[in-house]
Amino acid sequence: MIGMTSYDLQACAGIPAATKQLNDTTQIFVYTGTHKQPSYGGSTLIPVGDIVTTISQFGGGGGTTCTAVIRLDHDRVSDVHYTGDNDELFGTDGICSIITRGCARQPEGTMKKSAGGIFGPVSAFHPPITPNQSTSGTYSPQSGSVVLNPDAKSSDPAVIPRTQ
Repeated sequence: MIGMTSYDLQACAGIPAATKQLNDTTQIFVYTGTHKQPSYGGSTLIPVGDIVTTISQFGGGGGTTCTAVIRLDHDRVSDVHYTGDNDELFGTDGICSIITRGCARQPEGTMKKSAGGIFGPVSAFHPPITPNQSTSGTYSPQSGSVVLNPDAKSSDPAVIPRTQ
C-alpha cells in the first residue's frame, strides 16, 4: 500500500472511520475492523471449544479487533501501523487483513511494487521494508522551537523552549 494515492486507498479499503490533518502535507486515515471469534458448540466427549480457546490464548492468537493508522504524505501512503488485539495464532497483525484485503487482492496502480521472496514480499512474521518518512511528513514547525526538559527534578514544564 506504500505509495498509493488517497483516492486509490479509499477505493480499495473504503472510507476511513476518522481522519486527522497533521500539517499542510500530512494526514492520518484511521480504519477499524472486527473479526468474529469462531464459535464451537459444547461437547461432553471432546471439548473442542475449550481446546481451541486454550491454544489461542497461550499461542498469542485470539484477536478480534484491529485499527489501521495510515499516514499520507503529499497525498500518498507513507506509513501503515496496526493496533488492537490483532494477532492470529500464527503471525502478527493477521486480523488487520480484513482492512487491507481489498488492496491486496486487486493492487492499485499507485502502489509501490515489492520484491518477491520465497514466501512473497510480505509475511505473517515481518512487515515489508519501507523507506524512512520524509521530513515534511514527520516534522512540525512548532516542535522545532521546544525540547524535552532534561532535568527530572525541575519544577518547570516537561516541554520547555529551545535555547539558542
